[in-house]
Amino acid sequence: MITVIDYGAGNLRSVENTLREVSAEHEVTRDPAKIASATKIILPGVGHFGQMMRALDELKMRAPLIDRIGAGVPFLGVCLGLQALFESSEEAPAERGLAIFKGVVRRFSGEQRIPHMGWNNLDRVRESRLLEGLGDRPFVYFANSYYAPAVPETSASCEYGAVFAAVIEHRNISAVQFHPEKSGAAGLRIIRNFVCS
Repeated sequence: MITVIDYGAGNLRSVENTLREVSAEHEVTRDPAKIASATKIILPGVGHFGQMMRALDELKMRAPLIDRIGAGVPFLGVCLGLQALFESSEEAPAERGLAIFKGVVRRFSGEQRIPHMGWNNLDRVRESRLLEGLGDRPFVYFANSYYAPAVPETSASCEYGAVFAAVIEHRNISAVQFHPEKSGAAGLRIIRNFVCS
């Protein structure tokens, strides 16, 4: 059973639809006790970093989420769910991230259009469970104005004015900056790879 965290994210229903499409048993919850007993977790996310972190705190979900990740429970962060794994974000400097990884999420700068919206290639930098069966440079769908640094746990990067972490994998932790639920067949394969891992 996959526990999908509901803190009010706009992409929650599309993530649910994708899980149904790959026949993954799941439950959506705002209950900290259910997170504390979860055996597999997805944290979807779109919108504002500060709003997400405040919602996790107000719903008392931060502590059980960090505990379950630390206990080795398989975890998948989607879009803002990846950014939440870092210490902070320029989008809301006063709000603390989950601090699973060191670093600051930064806003794109330069001449490219912001947000980074649409299809782009992934560049693999090491072996990836999530990208198994997808070739070297799969196309996926992005919608982000902020990006996480390419940390040592990055298994695939993307370039949009800056090179950033598009897929992070470390032990039980997986996270993607793009939206697998909007990435067609490639996105379905990524979700299936997580479900079956």
